[in-house]
Amino acid sequence: MSHEIHTIDATGKAPGRLATEVTRILIGKNKTSFTPHIDDGDHVQVVNAAKMVLTGKKLTQKVYSHHTTYAAGLRQKKLSTVWAEDPGDVLRRAVSRMLPKNKHRSARLKRLVVTN
Repeated sequence: MSHEIHTIDATGKAPGRLATEVTRILIGKNKTSFTPHIDDGDHVQVVNAAKMVLTGKKLTQKVYSHHTTYAAGLRQKKLSTVWAEDPGDVLRRAVSRMLPKNKHRSARLKRLVVTN
């Protein structure tokens, strides 16, 4: 079980399309030795995340939501706010939500490095 390093240039790509590519590599589905219960994915470095292209009105309309589990704990952030703080975080959130919600998720996310 060896982990290779894949470098992907995000220039001109949509975050969702890029996230599916990154997720497949993190899970290990691009390998012939893929086994669902074994975490055999590779490391992924994404460069130029600030040069990703957002299509349509996503920058003004898309909203990220999470709940704190307390009463009235719904927290929402617009994509424009997240993009202004860190464009790489948009890709990290997309990849995180595409990964299976199981015990391998946190280990797979640690193998993702996004640079602007």
